[in-house]
Amino acid sequence: MQHAVGSPLPPPHQPGHGPATGWSPAAHHPSGPPPGAAPGGPPPPAPGFAGAPGTAQHPHAPAPQHAGPGVPQPQHNHVPGVPGAPVPPTPDTTGHIQLPPGGPVAMPSPPPGMAQADTGATTLAVLLIGPAGAGKTSVAKFWAEHRRVPTAHISLDDVREWVRSGFADPQSGWNDHSEAQYRLARRTCGFAARNFLANGISCILDDAVFPDRPVVGLGGWKRHVGPGLLPVVLLPGLEIVLERNAERSGNRRLTDEEVARIHGRMAGWYGSGLPIIDNSQLDVPATARVLDDVLARSIASPPKW
Repeated sequence: MQHAVGSPLPPPHQPGHGPATGWSPAAHHPSGPPPGAAPGGPPPPAPGFAGAPGTAQHPHAPAPQHAGPGVPQPQHNHVPGVPGAPVPPTPDTTGHIQLPPGGPVAMPSPPPGMAQADTGATTLAVLLIGPAGAGKTSVAKFWAEHRRVPTAHISLDDVREWVRSGFADPQSGWNDHSEAQYRLARRTCGFAARNFLANGISCILDDAVFPDRPVVGLGGWKRHVGPGLLPVVLLPGLEIVLERNAERSGNRRLTDEEVARIHGRMAGWYGSGLPIIDNSQLDVPATARVLDDVLARSIASPPKW
């Protein structure tokens, strides 16, 4: 049986309901009047019932007759305090789960008595920074998929591209529309990260954050996620990002000149105090392992940003 998308599924069959259930003998009217009934008159009510539901009772109607010993009595479910009101059927639900609201993410504390935090078992909020072609998305996905605690990957580029009509691509020129859509995407990512973290799910976000541009700087991420966000810069050599960019397609692929310009500006992160990983000679699993080591040190000694 087909149901419309978005419509609630019908509840499962319950005892006493549905087409597979036989009729109750009391629901059948005999072909002839029962013994003692006046010819042509209405049949008396079935034993054990004062009348059909919703039917007013005659003021002089006889009291309900009870069956003899050993005969089960008909069951009536009523709403407490409301005489005659039937109990509504139990909805087919999984229960009500209270979700804590997401607040600003605080800095994780290293476990006491441990020389280095076990990042695989710690709920974290990580921001992976890097130019186009640095491998941010690949590393973030791998890192999220191989942790012992639930972890979500949130890509700012993916969220920006939720806008399907009127998408303002920065490659066409940075303007009020592209900036507004970027800010909306960053705020949406921060909202999602706070809610995931509040419910015990780690997050790793990735974005091409520039050290010399406040609009796409760290301040917005810190404001939308919280001071506990751990930024890490992924910065391989220029030749590596050019090779990776050449494998891209669509609006994710940039010109070589644009890649070189972005990579040069990312060099400003050196000397910023943020941890930097040069993954020029590292594959994705090896980069994820280095990321874990960097995060453990960041928890023990948070970077100033």
